[in-house]
Amino acid sequence: MNILAEITSFEDLKEYLPFIIPLLVLQLGLMLAALISILKHKKYKTGNRALWLVISLLVSIIGPILYFALGKTEEEE
Repeated sequence: MNILAEITSFEDLKEYLPFIIPLLVLQLGLMLAALISILKHKKYKTGNRALWLVISLLVSIIGPILYFALGKTEEEE
């Protein structure tokens, strides 16, 4: 089912706002946390700073999650 195809007016969009808004807040929060962490750290488990910046910015919710799971080191700041 394609949700975007079903939305034809603002009234239809209102029905989906309770689901869209929390996802947007989660996405922006994860992206911001990942960007701050990427810019603070110099060492990564895998990849480099440029790679993680691109992944975190372009791969929506999954990019920051991948960074925290696979890229961030456990070192103390």
